[in-house]
Amino acid sequence: MTASLTVRPTVREVATPREDLITVLLGACFVGGALSDGWAHANVIETLEGFFTPWHALLYSGFAGSAGWTFWLAYSRRARAPYWWRDGWPAGYRVGAIGVLIFLVGGLGDMIWHETFGIEVGLNAGFSPSHMLLVIGAVLMLSSPLRSWWASGAGGGLRAATGVASATLAVMGTTILLTHSVAFRFAAPTQPYDPTVDGVHMIAAVRGVDAYLVTTLMLGVPLLWMHRRRATPGAATALVAGVALFIMVMFEFPAPQFAGAIAAVAAAAVADLILVRLDAWRGPDAALRLPIAGAVFAGAAWSGHLLGLHLADGVRWPVEMWTGLVVLCAALGALLGGLAARPSGTP
Repeated sequence: MTASLTVRPTVREVATPREDLITVLLGACFVGGALSDGWAHANVIETLEGFFTPWHALLYSGFAGSAGWTFWLAYSRRARAPYWWRDGWPAGYRVGAIGVLIFLVGGLGDMIWHETFGIEVGLNAGFSPSHMLLVIGAVLMLSSPLRSWWASGAGGGLRAATGVASATLAVMGTTILLTHSVAFRFAAPTQPYDPTVDGVHMIAAVRGVDAYLVTTLMLGVPLLWMHRRRATPGAATALVAGVALFIMVMFEFPAPQFAGAIAAVAAAAVADLILVRLDAWRGPDAALRLPIAGAVFAGAAWSGHLLGLHLADGVRWPVEMWTGLVVLCAALGALLGGLAARPSGTP
């Protein structure tokens, strides 16, 4: 006698390229709202109090559009998955739905926090617990098309474009909490260097080096995740441009940082060309593929950034410092690539 099995209807299909594109466009509106709120925190927030501000309205309107669309993708599949809230999510979007719930909890907490303690100014905003929840939820939502791209197994075309855009938006979403440590915000190498321990210029130099290392992590990890699957033209350029644009708008295009950002984007485009050519020449299974990719990306991007700063205002760090900085970041990129690489013998 055989026991009858009840199969729960599920939908484990991949979202269509058009659905992923709509997610990305709504995500861009969402990030735009976050950017407006970040700009307000940096420039005008000291004149306002409380949670209910025009910038929060833009932020939460963007969230509402992205959240509604994320849930619609599951609800629209209810004919094949009657329990759509459990089974109807296209591949990659279930985590995005969890992000919606996290963002809602963070939003409620943020309202209570602001009404109790007021609006944070400067560094305080980056360490607000409610803001951290908001960013975690946002990143999970914004990265849904990236996971959808990976689940589809597709190579280039619209799938790749939405995947890269999704990764870029997710990294931009984290930038609002890390503005205190993003290299594009500062022009430390253009400041005079004084080796006096604990002197003002020494502290500024250390802060500048740390910012380059943090930003290498921010950009290198998602790039290597994408590159691990395939070389994708434009991935490095999009990531650098997205974070640089966020910082430039938030702080109203400071100079010479703007020149450094433009040069870094151009250098990232060169890195993209090199990585694609390396894969065509050496093959996608070549030895040390990811460590080389991480080193090429970091070395190129920060060399370009330093060149832009120098052309705009002059690099005043000693040659040992700025050359050593490029080597240090390239080494960090190589280390990240080694950690991201599949163990030997893994299919």
